[in-house]
Amino acid sequence: MENLEKQAIIEAILFAAGRQVEIKELMAALEIDEEETIAILDELKEKYSKDNSGIELIRVENSYQLCTKTKFYDYIYPIFDKRSKPNLSVAALETISIIAYNPQITRAEIEAIRGVNSDGSIYKLLEYELIEEAGRMDAPGRPTMYKVSPKFFKMFGLESLEELPELPRYKLDENQQIILEEYIEEKEKSEIDESEGENEEQSDVIVDNDNN
Repeated sequence: MENLEKQAIIEAILFAAGRQVEIKELMAALEIDEEETIAILDELKEKYSKDNSGIELIRVENSYQLCTKTKFYDYIYPIFDKRSKPNLSVAALETISIIAYNPQITRAEIEAIRGVNSDGSIYKLLEYELIEEAGRMDAPGRPTMYKVSPKFFKMFGLESLEELPELPRYKLDENQQIILEEYIEEKEKSEIDESEGENEEQSDVIVDNDNN
């Protein structure tokens, strides 16, 4: 079987499926190994990345899916869904960020981090299918845990949680307020520079006294 034919078969499977298709499913369909399957998928991804194509091939963890390019969203959405365009509030963005960085987190834990009730944000994110239940915690009351959904990865253009930006380092001061470590390092460096400057001034005074 020629490589172009394998590309066409994978393309047909992804188009017909209309969902995320796992790599192992494609391997089984074509009876090829993982390395060759991923190589073909990479070729298709490059093919769709050209500006004259309205679709793209995205990877979400160990699955692939054919999707329309995000820049055409405003043209497509009114055709298939008459609801208002999803609009995430600041509260919803805060909540989904916490969930993304803390998979399998409970509502109580989210509220402990945010410091406010988060029921509305969680319900809205569930409605938009950006988060989903991740089981129940083995604790009194067995509270529901949440994680981001595959739709989250597609919406934000991520393949996995490993692509999330690294969070800044921080410490808690004596008032239990968050202070970024970068600020602490800059402050400590400034204090060291000031101390060294004072020491140099003192050395100059001593030398002058000796000269007298």
